[in-house]
Amino acid sequence: MIILNSIDKKVFNVLLVGYYISLFYFLDIYAFEMIFDKSNMIMFFILLIISTVIMASVSWAEAGNEVFIRSIPGIQAMEEAIGRATEMGKPTLFVPGISDFNEVQTIAGVNVLGHVAKLTAEYETELNVPVSKSIVMEAAREICKDSYLQVGRPDLYHNDMVHYIAESQFAYAAGINGIMLREKPSACFYQGQFYAESLLLAETGNSIGAIQIAGTGSSSQIPFFITACDYTLIGEEFLTASAILSNKPDLLGSIRGQDIIKILISVSLFLGAFLSFGFSLFIFMLGFSTGVVFYLCFLVLFGRNK
Repeated sequence: MIILNSIDKKVFNVLLVGYYISLFYFLDIYAFEMIFDKSNMIMFFILLIISTVIMASVSWAEAGNEVFIRSIPGIQAMEEAIGRATEMGKPTLFVPGISDFNEVQTIAGVNVLGHVAKLTAEYETELNVPVSKSIVMEAAREICKDSYLQVGRPDLYHNDMVHYIAESQFAYAAGINGIMLREKPSACFYQGQFYAESLLLAETGNSIGAIQIAGTGSSSQIPFFITACDYTLIGEEFLTASAILSNKPDLLGSIRGQDIIKILISVSLFLGAFLSFGFSLFIFMLGFSTGVVFYLCFLVLFGRNK
């Protein structure tokens, strides 16, 4: 009873619903055989566990519990970059990627744009958002308009701050490079999905001395951004940036739930390897890993004295 009393009511209800769904599943496959297929039992319970963990984490966060998320330098540097642009009297450039609004990276980039727009409205800094897709343009305009309204400066917003350049990849990159060379923005943000144009944009921004903060889930473009930009949001850092910036409990709770699922998957893989290869191989790997750790610790502790 003490354990049940310590669990939040919403979390308990989520766990209870998951339990009842599993009971209904067993009742159907063994008695009625009307809805579920017995051959998909493993997949059903994997989805049930994932859904239950995420929903329970969201309810746990909404109950007022604090969700710890490590600080990300790229997110913390956004205000610094826009502040520098304000001091220098130069505009801020935001590039939301080259993909359409059906890509999750574009949606994440537009969410980050909302935070950047709030900062530019607060500091009264010019914002320039070139886009390559019409739907992205309309979504970005609505995000910027809402951000300026929330800060209390709707008079600073105008539709031309979000403008269309070209749908072609390199025509779009050439247009942005022209804006950089003419207007010399002090802060450049690249948040979205990028391809071969990533290095063209980052190198041009680096040549004009701008602070550059990139974020993308494209693994093939991350090395170029890391090389040429000051800060880079890598993979999940970029995709979770909107949750971190918004500080909404439901979004933070979903991140916590995903981390719990990753831990469960890692433990399952470890136990699977242990059961598959046997105890003797497990002992060998454990001893080998321990030896490597001790060797590295010895080098760290005593190698510097030479």
